[in-house]
Amino acid sequence: MTADRPSPGRDGDPHAEWATVLDELEGEVLAAEASMDAERNEEVEAWGRRSADWVPPTGLGPVPADLRERAARLLQHQLAVAEALVEAIIQSRRQRDVAARMTYAAPRPAASYIDQAL
Repeated sequence: MTADRPSPGRDGDPHAEWATVLDELEGEVLAAEASMDAERNEEVEAWGRRSADWVPPTGLGPVPADLRERAARLLQHQLAVAEALVEAIIQSRRQRDVAARMTYAAPRPAASYIDQAL
C-alpha cells in the first residue's frame, strides 16, 4: 500500500478503516513470509527490490486504542520478516555466486597422495 492508493473516505468508520488497512498490511507480510518459506528466490528478490515505502492513507486519523496492540504486533512481525528477507536475499546471492564460479571455473588438478611405506 503506497501513497498513490486512494484514501478511505472521511465519513467512514475509522475503526473499520484501520482494521482494513491492518488486514492489507498483514496480508503483504504473510505473502513475503510464504515466498521465503517456499524458497521462491525470484519472489524473495522482488520483495527486496521494492522501492516504495508504505505510506498510511490520509484521513484515517490515529490508530484506535483497541487496534494499537495489533498494530504493534504487526510492526514487530514486519520487522522480523524484513530481517529474514535480507538474510534470504544475501544467502541467495551467495549461492548464485558460488554456483557461477563452480560452473565456469577451470578444472583444478586432482591431489595425489603416495604411500611411502611401500
